[in-house]
Amino acid sequence: MGFYDFLPKIGRYAEDPGTVERMNLRHKMIIKPLESEIEGKRVLDLAAHDGRWAYAFAAAGAREVIGIEGRQELIDRFEEFPRAHLREKVKLVCDDIYDGMQKLIDAGERFDVVGVLGILYHVMDHFRLFQLVRKLGPELVIVDSEFAQRPGPVIILMRERTDNELNSIPQIEGQEKALIGIPSFPAMEAMADVLDYDCHWLDWNEIGPGKRRHIGDYYRPADQAKKRGTCLLTPK
Repeated sequence: MGFYDFLPKIGRYAEDPGTVERMNLRHKMIIKPLESEIEGKRVLDLAAHDGRWAYAFAAAGAREVIGIEGRQELIDRFEEFPRAHLREKVKLVCDDIYDGMQKLIDAGERFDVVGVLGILYHVMDHFRLFQLVRKLGPELVIVDSEFAQRPGPVIILMRERTDNELNSIPQIEGQEKALIGIPSFPAMEAMADVLDYDCHWLDWNEIGPGKRRHIGDYYRPADQAKKRGTCLLTPK
């Protein structure tokens, strides 16, 4: 049994068992071990998509979850999620993540936990993102992203289409292709360091070889351009 076993009853997940299995394994690695640090806390979920991670934070015991998502059509899907008492703990806001965070900062808002899950490699202003996160005062920042497999602290620029709901939102009106940056693992560590965060990488080898079919991006060999990884940032 996995946390996201309910997803096949919801819209686009019905005929996508691979995504469900992938989400279950990611939940097992990213959320489940942190339940004691999430319980009773106020959580911010950046680029919340249809609320699937925000919902997991709520189920892990968060007292309140705010999610920022740039596509209203994705937010609208959240009503299909089960267990109303968990949905009631979640508020999804349609906004650019940078603008949304700045509004929260201006309003004096604070969060105990911030999730940066699946968004870091779809943006360009990585350091600004973490500067804004830092101002919100979290004791834990969870980052899950693709990272460039380069030896130094570099960011690789790429383009991606904005009409794919899994990609960047348009950076200017009518934009069909957005410019994104994929930071290297050392780049992530450098950004954390100068913002006075310790950076701890999760060991995805805890998932056995026979269960990696739908999460192969976490196990790419070093000769491939990028690999997915997860790190926890905590104030020094």
